[in-house]
Amino acid sequence: MSAGIYIHVPFCAVKCPYCDFYSQRYSNERMKAYALAVCRNIAALPEQLPVNSVYFGGGTPSLLPLPVLESFLDAIQKHCHLAEDTEITLEANPLTMREDRLKGWRTAGINRLSVGIQSFQQDVLLQLGRKHTPEQGIKAVHTAHEKGFENISIDLMFGLAKQNPGVFQSDLEQAVQLPVGHISSYMLKIEENTPYFHSHPPLADEDETADCYLQMHAFLQDHGYGHYEISNFAKSGLESRHNCKYWRLEPYYGIGPGAHSCHSRKRYSVPKNLEAFCKRSLQEEIITEEKAETETERIMLGLRMAEGILLSEIPQSREYVLRQAKPLIPHFLQLEKDRLRMTENGWLVSNAVLTRLMNSSMV
Repeated sequence: MSAGIYIHVPFCAVKCPYCDFYSQRYSNERMKAYALAVCRNIAALPEQLPVNSVYFGGGTPSLLPLPVLESFLDAIQKHCHLAEDTEITLEANPLTMREDRLKGWRTAGINRLSVGIQSFQQDVLLQLGRKHTPEQGIKAVHTAHEKGFENISIDLMFGLAKQNPGVFQSDLEQAVQLPVGHISSYMLKIEENTPYFHSHPPLADEDETADCYLQMHAFLQDHGYGHYEISNFAKSGLESRHNCKYWRLEPYYGIGPGAHSCHSRKRYSVPKNLEAFCKRSLQEEIITEEKAETETERIMLGLRMAEGILLSEIPQSREYVLRQAKPLIPHFLQLEKDRLRMTENGWLVSNAVLTRLMNSSMV
């Protein structure tokens, strides 16, 4: 089975107040030490590892100097066995998407962009601490497409009090007018280690948030975007290959401070410490789970996806899950022969549904 490689780029020009992903302020000195450390760790991956997805996440990966990005991709190419159709994704801030950078990314081998749009409303962007304007976000996507990027994803957020269904509808209408094949849309979540945890803007109530979610489901599906995962929509064939590895329990190797891995039936994490990452000959990897392919995980992750789970793949839990699922069918769950999946209403209350299904001694 082909693996994925995730490289965490821990640099941001400005930290968004809602974001709890590990990042530090960019500097040339830090970047130089970080780049050397990443290349050392790529060289330590299993020799000729079969790979069909590479993902640069962050942070703000689009801050990487082009020679650094090229050095990472060259190292992966030399050390691993890349499939011809390997999906290589770069997360990008609209303000970094200049024409020269876009051209350089394409030449280096990037074939998928994930653009942090978040909203097309200026007041919403200000509340989220984003520095780009709606016009800059729209232009960035169009310019990327003109420069040859045919696989573009955008992120949208909802959940602020300002984002009533009418306002969110205008975001959705703008999104489908852009040359994008993938849309990730997340409800704003207040994380503990963020500025918003101590002082956050007014949030939408649960009913409005639910209305926005169901509205998004119907609208995007009507415009050709399949709702293939709880927060993700894609035109046929443009589902995120890399993220699907997480939900399908396929192997992936993470490099960088704050990165995670799942392979050899275990889960690993790298401490969120840039200085320590740069100083070590190889990154420290802490085992966070000794058994990463339990039936509990298969249920929890598999039901995030529209394809759901095969009951034959959870033999020890099958009868319990069926008993617990029965009262939830058909409003929250669907059962078709051996396959159990969530409905859109089930996704709305997914935590409650999963708690019910997994409330047993699963292996």
